[in-house]
Amino acid sequence: MKILSVIRLKGQADRRLRAGHQWIYSNEVDTSATPLKQFTPGDQVVVETAQGKPLGIATINPNTLICGRLMSRSTDTFLNKSTLVHRIKIALSLRELTYPAPYYRLVFGDSDGLSGLVVDRFADILVVQISTAGMERVKNDIIEALQDVVKPSAILMKNDGKMRQIEGLETYVEEAFGTVPELVFLQENDVLFQAPVWDGQKTGWFYDHRENRKTMQGFCDGKRVLDVFSYIGGWGVQAASAGATDVTFIDASESALSHVGENLKLNQYEGGSNLMHGDAFEAMQSLIEDKERFDVVVMDPPAFIARRKDIKAGEGAYHRANQLAMRLVAKGGILVSGSCSMHLETGRLHDIIRSNSRQLERFSQLIYRGTQAPDHPVHPAIEETEYLKALFYRIHNNMGL
Repeated sequence: MKILSVIRLKGQADRRLRAGHQWIYSNEVDTSATPLKQFTPGDQVVVETAQGKPLGIATINPNTLICGRLMSRSTDTFLNKSTLVHRIKIALSLRELTYPAPYYRLVFGDSDGLSGLVVDRFADILVVQISTAGMERVKNDIIEALQDVVKPSAILMKNDGKMRQIEGLETYVEEAFGTVPELVFLQENDVLFQAPVWDGQKTGWFYDHRENRKTMQGFCDGKRVLDVFSYIGGWGVQAASAGATDVTFIDASESALSHVGENLKLNQYEGGSNLMHGDAFEAMQSLIEDKERFDVVVMDPPAFIARRKDIKAGEGAYHRANQLAMRLVAKGGILVSGSCSMHLETGRLHDIIRSNSRQLERFSQLIYRGTQAPDHPVHPAIEETEYLKALFYRIHNNMGL
């Protein structure tokens, strides 16, 4: 049997783990009994309570605030190929239960018992992101496990995320197996896309808003639509496919907008389209000055609140973005306000819309609350896994209320 080193927790520091959480913070470790500096990033260790009772096995990085990630509640189950195969099979069974076609997030980190690992599936091509030293240590096992379970034609390691820098890991993008093209096909809500997996954002695509985009489609037939922070057109192209008469896309990336045009062609869209390259705030202000109005406005920005200390400034950015968006909604139109900031609570986003409504003398009605798709399951003990919000409002003139 493999013999592992031990980390011992301080008194009461095991309560969160016993409640189901999987993270260990560096200030929870009894460093006088088990100094963190003795470990190498990526080591697997046995976690013990202050009384010496084993809690399971974790990967460890002594150089980070989240220094440990519990991988098993048994001291006999290590993070290796066998464990990876087993958990990937369980993850796959959920996705196959939920979606008829192989386009989804196959592995969603902590929620699938694989903290630090994300895998997106594009038919027979997989894009993998590793964000922790523990997962990087078993990278070859991950590749082999994915080959055994999914049998892909190719695997791309898209290891260029910000978390890797925190973990002290190098960034790189490389093929681990097979040949991965620059653009891969995917299908979402019966709409076709090509995603730039090599040089696009994250894995090249965002599956998490799938159900919210499906809901949005129901409001788009015969309507004018604005997609702000459009990236490659996840919202707007689906609005076009749902019958929108014309769609305007705003994004700071000229490359992303070029993919929007190609994705519209891919779906044989014959309506009008307008690709606006530039700062989203400036572009919306320009549309307001031109007295443009849209029946559906989608405001789905990047995370304005990356860390807890960014909350005040980030909420200000959400307020400004949504206020501009609300001014562009036609009478009786729909505003879709999205957020991928875990530190912005749903109620707080609703407060921001309420505040904008009063300032602009609009009458807003919340008609739908959306969250992340089932391939981004929420771990009930880890609130950080529940991050996505999409609030749909119908916007009227003030009506004297």
